[in-house]
Amino acid sequence: MIQATGITKSYGGLQVLKGVDVQISKGEVVSIVGASGAGKSTLLHIIGTLDRPDQGKLMFGNEVISSMNARQLAQFRNKHIGFIFQFHNLLPEFTALENVCIPAFIAKKSGSEAEKRGKELLGFLGLGDRTDHKPNQLSGGEQQRVAVARALMNQPDVVLADEPSGNLDSANARDLHQLFFSLRDNFNQTFVIVTHNEELAKMADRALVMKDGYVVQS
Repeated sequence: MIQATGITKSYGGLQVLKGVDVQISKGEVVSIVGASGAGKSTLLHIIGTLDRPDQGKLMFGNEVISSMNARQLAQFRNKHIGFIFQFHNLLPEFTALENVCIPAFIAKKSGSEAEKRGKELLGFLGLGDRTDHKPNQLSGGEQQRVAVARALMNQPDVVLADEPSGNLDSANARDLHQLFFSLRDNFNQTFVIVTHNEELAKMADRALVMKDGYVVQS
């Protein structure tokens, strides 16, 4: 489903990615692991079209993503890719439901359609009674589940997660990891997850091990 070939990326004089090849299949849970500075988050951002490679080719299915302009990339990202970050990135003035609905509003879906989908997702994630709560009224684990629901809002082809359990205690982290696999098993959802959590990395279908800007094991 996703194929990245010969991906390089430098920032100033520092080359972070030095020719990376990655292939992700539908329904896989793939972890990206390695020491800090190995290039994990940079690779995830390029796969997620948040950053462009200096060289190389990125394809989703038959579409060549690396040749799209900024507007095309934004539309593609909103429709096909969901994101989960370590610190939730929820808007504090909005309720849980409003936060979840944001990707749908960006895609110009109707309010009623977005709210119906948002309530279904929050209910599935055990937050059906928290829809009107703002982020400061939710626990860290609940906030991260709201972020998961937001990532799933537009039924993306892939969800990209950058240290999604890095800000959670061990119990909430374990619950979140189990949730990813439940979503894969129930909806064939694809996940690519950058993590330092050894438990999550071992649970994944396979791990991409990065070192010094290369994938050294896949």
